Amino acid sequence: MESLVNMEAPDFTLLNEKEENVSLRDFRGKKVVLYFYPKDMTPGCTTEACDFRDRYEEFSDLNTVILGVSLDEASKHTKFIEKYGLPFSLLVDENHEVAEKYGVWVLKKMYGREFMGIERATFLISEEGIVEKEWRKVKVKNHIEEVLESLR
Repeated sequence: MESLVNMEAPDFTLLNEKEENVSLRDFRGKKVVLYFYPKDMTPGCTTEACDFRDRYEEFSDLNTVILGVSLDEASKHTKFIEKYGLPFSLLVDENHEVAEKYGVWVLKKMYGREFMGIERATFLISEEGIVEKEWRKVKVKNHIEEVLESLR
């Protein structure tokens, strides 16, 4: 997948955990950290979500909204949010439409099998809706630091 940096972020409208429509364009005037992750309640995804939670105020102070995206349905997102006290919305991309637009719907290999899934990735989108930075094949450890560093 070619880089989206310096391009307009692909717009979308997805349901959040409360089954409300959320559109990327709703956040013009704020920066957006849009992060894609494979699955609610799995170890890496939980660590990543909790890292964003623990530094949430720093993101807010930098005029930045955090949005997580996975294939999980709204009810699973709600449980994930409640269990870990996540202060941001998780969006439902059941048909992987948005993951495809961002180039993170990829062939994955695990335990000798191949399957299509979401590759962990984060996109930093400017107040004007332009992708400023992207992290693909994200390793969770220290990732939040890198994102905050870019915002500062």
